[in-house]
Amino acid sequence: MAPPRFGFSDLWAKETRKGTPVVVKMENPNYSIVEVDEPDGSFRPMERTRGKNAKQVTWVLLLKAHKAVGCLAWLATAFWSLLGSVKSRLCFTNRLGSERLGRDRWLFSAIKLFLAASLSVLVFELVAYYRGWHYFDKSPNLHIPTSKLKIQSLFHLLYVGWLSLRADYIAPLVRALSKFCIVLFLVQSVDRLILCLGCFWIKFKKIKPRIIDGEAFASGDVEGGSGSEYPMVLVQIPMCNEREVYEQSISAVCQLNWPKDRMLIQVLDDSDDVSIQELIRAEVTKWSQKGVNIIYRHRLVRTGYKAGNLKSAMSCDYVEAYEFVAIFDADFQPNSDFLKLTVPHFKEKPELGLVQARWAFVNKDENLLTRLQNINLCFHFEVEQQVNGVFLNFFGFNGTAGVWRIKALEESGGWLERTTVEDMDIAVRAHLHGWKFIYLNDVKVLCEVPESYEAYKKQQHRWHSGPMQLFRLCLGAILTSKIAVWKKANLILLFFLLRKLILPFYSFTLFCVILPITMFVPEAELPVWVICYVPIFMSLLNILPAPKSFPFIVPYLLFENTMSVTKFNAMVSGLFQLGSSYEWIVTKKAGRSSESDLLGLADKKMPPSQLVRGVSDSELLEISQVEEQKKKQTVAVKKTNKIFHKELALAFLLLTAAVRSLLASQGVHFYFLLFQGLTFLLVGLDLIGEQMS
Repeated sequence: MAPPRFGFSDLWAKETRKGTPVVVKMENPNYSIVEVDEPDGSFRPMERTRGKNAKQVTWVLLLKAHKAVGCLAWLATAFWSLLGSVKSRLCFTNRLGSERLGRDRWLFSAIKLFLAASLSVLVFELVAYYRGWHYFDKSPNLHIPTSKLKIQSLFHLLYVGWLSLRADYIAPLVRALSKFCIVLFLVQSVDRLILCLGCFWIKFKKIKPRIIDGEAFASGDVEGGSGSEYPMVLVQIPMCNEREVYEQSISAVCQLNWPKDRMLIQVLDDSDDVSIQELIRAEVTKWSQKGVNIIYRHRLVRTGYKAGNLKSAMSCDYVEAYEFVAIFDADFQPNSDFLKLTVPHFKEKPELGLVQARWAFVNKDENLLTRLQNINLCFHFEVEQQVNGVFLNFFGFNGTAGVWRIKALEESGGWLERTTVEDMDIAVRAHLHGWKFIYLNDVKVLCEVPESYEAYKKQQHRWHSGPMQLFRLCLGAILTSKIAVWKKANLILLFFLLRKLILPFYSFTLFCVILPITMFVPEAELPVWVICYVPIFMSLLNILPAPKSFPFIVPYLLFENTMSVTKFNAMVSGLFQLGSSYEWIVTKKAGRSSESDLLGLADKKMPPSQLVRGVSDSELLEISQVEEQKKKQTVAVKKTNKIFHKELALAFLLLTAAVRSLLASQGVHFYFLLFQGLTFLLVGLDLIGEQMS
């Protein structure tokens, strides 16, 4: 018998009624009792899904279990590999493989003292926690007078006294310092945001430096030719013990497309290794025999590092005949059209003193360290240099891959040996004398970034201690100069204070000092947006110029915080003339290949008769001796990875703070401290970058 129709289709068109459930009891026993909770509750269409039997459920569970076991096995393998790397690094690193602290021990000593205090407080609070004496972890702002607490023992009395000291004296100081650093953090973030908006505006409006005479030097190859319309250009290659890269840099510069009688190449060799001097001298002789106007200079008195080398070269009498000077470091390999893309910008612009090109990196994908450096340097050139060049006509000279008007150098006082950042020094003095700068983002020069953490750390120390030395020396000159007031404010507040002093100060203080302290002083806990949201947003802005690096955003954020200890130490050393602030250490290069290397290799395959045509017997003998010496020098020098004490101490400090955060159930803080501590551990054991066997 078919069930009766109740006419619910008419009720569906009406307003839904809500009320008590209706129980309908049928007299016919063939019908069941229906309990209706809503008008259409019993008349929904049945889902035509096939039920799963027990075998299918078993297979699904097995598949999920297989995935879980595979994930756990992968994590266990990665953790075991990490432990193996740590064990091998600690066992096989000898005394010479450790970082030499020298006169910079003050920061390491402070970190060790901080670590010892943190471990003591952690043990103290762990005992109190397991005894149930955790009064303020859930409500850190709640103050309970000690007089109302029932003292159970002497240890309990000490714990209550620590809570009172923490809440009444330590927490206010930590809160004040954290608020100060947060304000600096936000100001620096706004500065970065404004720079990014300026870069977007440049891209949107397609703003680029223009050449007044578009046909200047538009003729093709000028090899062997001469033209009076080409200005005289001096090309300098300063180097010091650059065994790995001297050959490719000299080869690339000698192939610049410029009339040979309008260009002179100076190879400024400051090497103290006699064998390297002979190799470089032989390379210069080889290109000189090919008709290139190139000379070799070696100083007997090597003072002033790179600045002293350049100053000595500019004092030659023949320099007066040249109008411009292009500078390339030993690992830079310019394209043949570099001078044709840069020198024409000086035409009919007598106020223009510098044309700076962009760096490109042949080894940016060599390892994780080079990838993270590429992110920073892409932001520096794409955003900072380009925005400052377009809107201010001023930026810091990068020391290489640029062309100077010699008159601008001379009027600004020439190269000075007073700091380790001679490039920034000459740029600031030229700006104070009214010279303008142009940055060419489309002209790229190949170079290398350091592949080992040791080399990168030494480079960053010099780059962050030098500006503080310069700031102390030129502050008076800036204040008394005749440039506009807003230019003085830009130099002092933005160029030096915000980007060279405040940035390393707050990044180290906020994330490596205050954050661990707040784990032991929960009354001064940092908000989540300070340690998570804003840093991630700023990291996204930094990665925008290198979009292929988006998968590395988390390692980049953690590594930048790790480098803050090096930058902070360098900043303080330069500002107060501490430690090795005046020490110059040449960055180690690997000599990676590029297109110019391939051209040089093609030249090497030329018949010997073409290479030595017109060479005397004594020069032939010298060349053969140099070739034999090259073969003997192929034996690799034994290298070892080092252990970095400050990074390791900070790793244990942050991991200690992470353990303390578990007691207060602070999820975001715990994960940040855990991963940041592991990053410090990896860097401290030199497990990032180039690995030596």
